[in-house]
Amino acid sequence: MGEDLAEAPPPPSPSTETLQSFPNEPEKSRFIRLPSIKFDHDWRKYAAVKLSSEFDSEGNAFINKISARVFHGIAKIKASFQRSGSGEIQSPQLGFVTKYLSILYDHEDRNALVTASADLSRRLQLRLLTDVKAQQGELKLLTSLADSRYKLEVSSDVPSIGLPRAVVTFPIGEVKLEDIIQDERRVLSVNGFVAGNLMKGLCVAEYNDNNLNLKYKYKDEELTITPSISFPSKELSLGFKRQFNPLNKLSYFYDFNSTAWSAVYKHQPIDDFKVKVGYDSKVRLGWASAWVGKENFGAKKAPMKVKFQVMLQVPQDDVKSSAVLFRLKKRIDL
Repeated sequence: MGEDLAEAPPPPSPSTETLQSFPNEPEKSRFIRLPSIKFDHDWRKYAAVKLSSEFDSEGNAFINKISARVFHGIAKIKASFQRSGSGEIQSPQLGFVTKYLSILYDHEDRNALVTASADLSRRLQLRLLTDVKAQQGELKLLTSLADSRYKLEVSSDVPSIGLPRAVVTFPIGEVKLEDIIQDERRVLSVNGFVAGNLMKGLCVAEYNDNNLNLKYKYKDEELTITPSISFPSKELSLGFKRQFNPLNKLSYFYDFNSTAWSAVYKHQPIDDFKVKVGYDSKVRLGWASAWVGKENFGAKKAPMKVKFQVMLQVPQDDVKSSAVLFRLKKRIDL
């Protein structure tokens, strides 16, 4: 749909955000202490309810979500569904989430995803993810040192079909080790990245599936330059951003191999409103859009808790097929 929705046109198709459990937070003990609750007539203290509804003109569908925190936030009940233009209910999902247990049920698939976790010690956690319908899952063991920048994650399929996978995180990068089948034989796959400061910028080397990508990023208050090259393909690209003032910014990207390029100009006079104009030569599409509400945030802090986006798309090869698309999201807190 454009740079507003996915940082490069054409836009992604609308989809319902899947239910996810809360991130685990460090605890001194693996035991859950239920608070002492004295009920009174104000039910809002024990069940904070949030409703949100979003309409996408491209899919002609309403995406509705409801959630309620219960027992002072110890647990959360979530539900979501889509309603098409014909009134048909699609993709209903229901979830019950706590810190150590979450159950996410998909009514159409008649399936549930169950996640359970336990803190074995202050820096050691065990997590089990189970797909009930497929009767498969994943067991993870996560640990960290006193310096939280050093972490280790070991995971294995349940039932086991190979050697465990491992992810090692350290201050300047990350390494992933995995046993995979390649050319009808098992091999050890090694992927990861390292990053470090170089000449007043940041240099990143990323290795993935036998491909090496080298990227350098220089940034100051007005200018950002990001050259990148990949091996063995030798693909070279360049990213460029120019901040003219707090209200106006230009972004440009060029691929030297395909000669494809894209450009976006952004004007943001106030915090909750912005206008963007862009062009992508790869799909030969020009577009312009306007946002009410912060682009990468929900509707909670938007004016009147409403987010709105309208976009004009103009194909270079068929101007008559230009289209106006819009999205609208409203949140209600009870």
